Amino acid sequence: MKAHMSRVAELGCIACRLLGYGATPAQVHHLTLGRGKGQKNSDMLTIPLCEPHHTGTHGIHGDRAFLRQLNTTELDLLAETLARLYGR
Repeated sequence: MKAHMSRVAELGCIACRLLGYGATPAQVHHLTLGRGKGQKNSDMLTIPLCEPHHTGTHGIHGDRAFLRQLNTTELDLLAETLARLYGR
């Protein structure tokens, strides 16, 4: 799983890419969907996000404004991440 998560991080922020900013350094974010408080999803359910899109005020752990801006969801970003890693 560490190899997969390294590859995810190496992609650069998936949101920045979709917004046309190109590759920016990324942190690995575990999807929050379907998990209880204090639980972490599988390492396969991860997406690459830059610090502002991950932990910033308008990031995934904030008000999630960028998801609305992109008209997308965590699952859509996961699908895009997996497609970029393993092909469509």
